[in-house]
Amino acid sequence: MTCLCTRDGLRRFDRGEPMVDRIPSGTRDVLPDEMRELRAMTDRIRGVFERAGYGEVYTPALEYEGTFVRAELTATRPAYRLFDEHGDVLVLRSDMTIPIARLVATRYARAKPPLRFCYLAHAYRGVRPAQGQSRELLQAGVELVGSAAPAGTAEALTVLCGGLDAAGLKNYRVGLGDVSLYPLLLQAVGIEPAARELILGELVSGDFVGVERELRRLGVGAEALELLLRVPQIRGGPEVLAGLSGALEQAGTGMRAVHALLPPGVAGRIIFDFGLVRSLGYYTGAVFQVYDPAHGVPIGSGGRYDELLGCFGRPLPAVGFALDVERLHIALAGEERGLGSGAGP
Repeated sequence: MTCLCTRDGLRRFDRGEPMVDRIPSGTRDVLPDEMRELRAMTDRIRGVFERAGYGEVYTPALEYEGTFVRAELTATRPAYRLFDEHGDVLVLRSDMTIPIARLVATRYARAKPPLRFCYLAHAYRGVRPAQGQSRELLQAGVELVGSAAPAGTAEALTVLCGGLDAAGLKNYRVGLGDVSLYPLLLQAVGIEPAARELILGELVSGDFVGVERELRRLGVGAEALELLLRVPQIRGGPEVLAGLSGALEQAGTGMRAVHALLPPGVAGRIIFDFGLVRSLGYYTGAVFQVYDPAHGVPIGSGGRYDELLGCFGRPLPAVGFALDVERLHIALAGEERGLGSGAGP
């Protein structure tokens, strides 16, 4: 029997091929076996967060649009909008960092920092269906508010690796960079803001050919061109921090200071990456991404956002990260099948 909807909205049954009710692209149903695995994994991660002193919070999936646009620090605004009964614009949150910044300013306006929060929550992003991107993401993350670099960054990285270890991931690495480095280099050679944004967008997507094409179109001199093409390729262990000068030395000094504070097991996971740039505009310094050879895309990311809290009336340094739970689960399954084996420390 097939359940069919009639013009008046009533359902009737008829013989023939089954009718499948579709779900939006970029979303999926999670069935019991997988749900049990996800629950067990996220419970272990949550335990790490809580033992490190991070209290779990949950904020509304719906926020006023003004919460996300007032700071004008986000490169991508929420993709989904609707109106409430008063005509105000509501949005589905595109991340948890901005709602927690709002929460700190409104509910913890006089609380003594540092403040530690963790969450397990969904975020919603605009997607390109043909690329298989997720429209609805389950994220597990922390926000450390009121702890400056390098100590705060080192703490966040330590908690991040603790969560990944508890999840059972073996072969992951964490790329560590400085989001302010490449914009400073572009500014130093006189590239205008609009062109800088275009180049940074290409760098975020990993389009190094596009970066070179745009730099040549702008007529960048040979010496500056060589530097701007070389810097995003600098990636490796502590040896890449030696012999730097100028803006590179400044970024390297910050990375070195963070690395020195990490426990040995965490420090061994770090890869210094001078080409690491994030699409979210509120990041101000150290940024990081989680990679695993069993999965071809980053499974988590984070960084410092020392100016965001000031936009909500309580200027405090801050750092945080979010793990994509679905991608983490895929990486775990890949490791169990032997993908990327032998890449661990």
